[in-house]
Amino acid sequence: MNRKYFVSLSIAAVLTIGGLGTSASAHSSVDDLKKQQDDVSSKKEEVNGKIDSKKSEINDNISKQKDIQEQIDVLGKQLNDTESKIKDKEKEIDDTTAEINKLKEEIEVLKQKIEERNELLKERARAIQEKGGSANYVDVLLGADSFGDFVNRVTAVNTIVSADKKIMDEQKRDQAELEKKQKQVEEKLASLEKDKASLQTLKKELDSQKAEKASLFKQLEKQQKSLEVEKADLQQESDELSKREKSIEGEIQAEQERLAELARKQEEERKRQEAEAAKKRAAEQAAAQSSASSSSSSASASSAPAKSAAAAPAVSSGAWTRPASGAITTNFGTDILNGKPRMHWGIDVAARGSVPIVAAADGIVIRSEYSSSYGNVVYMTHSINGKTFTTVYAHMSSALVGNGQSVKKGQQIGYMGDTGYSFGQHLHFELHAGPWNAAKSNAVNPRQYINF
Repeated sequence: MNRKYFVSLSIAAVLTIGGLGTSASAHSSVDDLKKQQDDVSSKKEEVNGKIDSKKSEINDNISKQKDIQEQIDVLGKQLNDTESKIKDKEKEIDDTTAEINKLKEEIEVLKQKIEERNELLKERARAIQEKGGSANYVDVLLGADSFGDFVNRVTAVNTIVSADKKIMDEQKRDQAELEKKQKQVEEKLASLEKDKASLQTLKKELDSQKAEKASLFKQLEKQQKSLEVEKADLQQESDELSKREKSIEGEIQAEQERLAELARKQEEERKRQEAEAAKKRAAEQAAAQSSASSSSSSASASSAPAKSAAAAPAVSSGAWTRPASGAITTNFGTDILNGKPRMHWGIDVAARGSVPIVAAADGIVIRSEYSSSYGNVVYMTHSINGKTFTTVYAHMSSALVGNGQSVKKGQQIGYMGDTGYSFGQHLHFELHAGPWNAAKSNAVNPRQYINF
């Protein structure tokens, strides 16, 4: 081995070791940022829940205000109707009072007539008493000068008797009518006064109810203003958390891009080392050709293939290889889960037993963790032909690689499992043309690059 080649290998080793150390340290930063992002997302979800609660309270308050306002409107109409009825009763009372006053005048006139009739009857009674009563009428009849005079006298006597009877009948009728009218107007007036009192009591109750509803309406208005302020404060907090969440996402993406660039440089260094090794082998082969005795041995040693550990699945040629053996149960795209349509951002591969999971391409592990949705999951960044890719291996029973670790295509990174939000043992594999993000905006169909 010449000195120049040894120095090149030493420098490459230092770069590789230094790169791995930086990657591990950087990934620690990615983990910290991811934890911050999860904390912010959790806090934002909590705040948004409070905002929804405040919205519900505000809507309930508005509904109550509307109901109270409708009740106030109804009470207002009832008050207007009651006041109108009170006015009508007052008018009836005034009319009845006027009728009573008029009746009183008629009663006075009637009383005067009765008094006059009483005096007349008294005079008749005295005259009859003084002159012998009915015998006096006989004298009148017997004193007639002729038959014609007698007839006239009989007629006159009958007229007087009839007049006296008529006066007495009128007297009785007028007295009865007087008593009847007095009773009627007194009952009517009492009834009107009672109705008016009832209406005034009702008005007082309605006024009290309306005042109570108005007070409650003001309380609801005050409460709504307070709820609106609280909602605005929560919305501001949510907006600030969204900004922080977006900022952390940007930091994570930048760190992932930096790690992807590191992977690209490592890939370039690997290719450079392979090229140096190829040159060395070519130089050694050329030197070996000068000695026929050692040619066969040298050629045999240089052409012996390196043994590699068997892996499942078989490693494909090219930049990419299939990450696991098994049946494809769900493809990339829209499908149905629990009766509802959803977007499936990867490919699901299912198999029974202890099934190895391998890296789909050379890269660096940027995250190896457990999440409630992905279960045991590994995120890797790759630099292939100058482009950055990210692969995700989810629901594994366990992971065999750690943060910042460099991994070769086909190298085992874990075992297929059923962890997280899963419905049976399988691998959920995602491929992103660029950094991974929660919106999955860079997700592509893995079949574009890998033969499944």
